[in-house]
Amino acid sequence: MERKVAGDDDFMSKIQFSVQVRLVSDLSRSKKFYEEVLGCEVNDVWAVRDDFALGFKLIQAATMTDVNPNPAGKDQQTPWDTYAYVDTHHELDELYEELTSSGAEVVQEPVLMEADWGVWKDFAIKDPDNYVIAFGSGKRN
Repeated sequence: MERKVAGDDDFMSKIQFSVQVRLVSDLSRSKKFYEEVLGCEVNDVWAVRDDFALGFKLIQAATMTDVNPNPAGKDQQTPWDTYAYVDTHHELDELYEELTSSGAEVVQEPVLMEADWGVWKDFAIKDPDNYVIAFGSGKRN
């Protein structure tokens, strides 16, 4: 698909960022986690980090049954609700240290996976409502 540019009659807007919506059981507790553990800037509307590279909209759930993290997929050990990317394994290791020293509950320790296309590494933490946030890094050969 050819991208339209400004000045074209059919200009297509560029998406700048996206955020994930989280229905949470306790809005105050979730805001505290996303700020103190995940390192997000938190206000009444957003919980964002690194200029919206990682972003969430936290909303108080009407009932506990509305809080519904993803189940694991076929052949998936750890279910993910969010997957975020960092550039290098070194940065990933630094992020792991940052988050664990802030009190993050790790649900998947860092795992290094080698494939014919390259090497990938990831780990995962969970928030107070069991939403799993995974972080990974890797490059193609």
